[in-house]
Amino acid sequence: MKRSRTAIRRSRLAYGVGAVAATLALTAAAQTPASAQPFSADPAPARSAPANSASTDPAPVRSATAPVPTPEALAPAYADCPQDLPTGADRTKWRCEVTIAYGHVKLGGIDLPDIKPITLVHAEGPLPDGTFGQVMGTVRAEPTPVPGAPGLSVRTEYGGYADFLSSGAMDLKFRLVSPFLNRACAIGTDENPVKVRLSKDAPSTWLSQDPPLVRFPAHDDAFTTPAATRCGPLGRAINDRFALPAASGDSLATFTVYYTFKTYDRLAGS
Repeated sequence: MKRSRTAIRRSRLAYGVGAVAATLALTAAAQTPASAQPFSADPAPARSAPANSASTDPAPVRSATAPVPTPEALAPAYADCPQDLPTGADRTKWRCEVTIAYGHVKLGGIDLPDIKPITLVHAEGPLPDGTFGQVMGTVRAEPTPVPGAPGLSVRTEYGGYADFLSSGAMDLKFRLVSPFLNRACAIGTDENPVKVRLSKDAPSTWLSQDPPLVRFPAHDDAFTTPAATRCGPLGRAINDRFALPAASGDSLATFTVYYTFKTYDRLAGS
């Protein structure tokens, strides 16, 4: 007996739900962060390179694999430096910062102990009125496979807001990538992002002064994680398997952060 097209579609959908649900089991391992210090993107003494050599006592590395990037390796990211600076910005004082973060991210039941490095590019500098300003550039990251869930990956994306000058605030979205999911499927949206507010765990360490390379560890263990949305028929299975939405205390972001910078008058093409 031939089945109707509707029955066939339902059968395929049921197969897809079963296939994904069968691979969405993983063990969520919580991590207790070290006591935090108030976040500062770059303390005042480090706004310009110090006269003494960089400290040989490195800040603690919270990720199991956090290779020290060289400024040369980070150089291609300067192509993302924002060019629309505020009116009256002094290009000899405004700088483009390239930041790369290695670390551990836990979103409810999605545990990524070695998330793919997140590269952020933004500009900051003094405004004509004497205050400091910033302009966001880009957030880029490769998809990170979810342990225990073959075929499912998570890609970090910009969520529409950042404050690197004072609060360590960063709104993010985490795109869920799978052949079974809609391309729009994500944890966090522009209207309801994942609001990470990083606190430093140790003072910044200058690893190099010329070219500049700075490192510090930071974490947030108090943010909430919204449910995955726009995932199509598998949305409920995703949220059930990964205990989403997740309350404060059930998620974690802990990073070893490196950054380098150039003033705009030293960028290629300036």
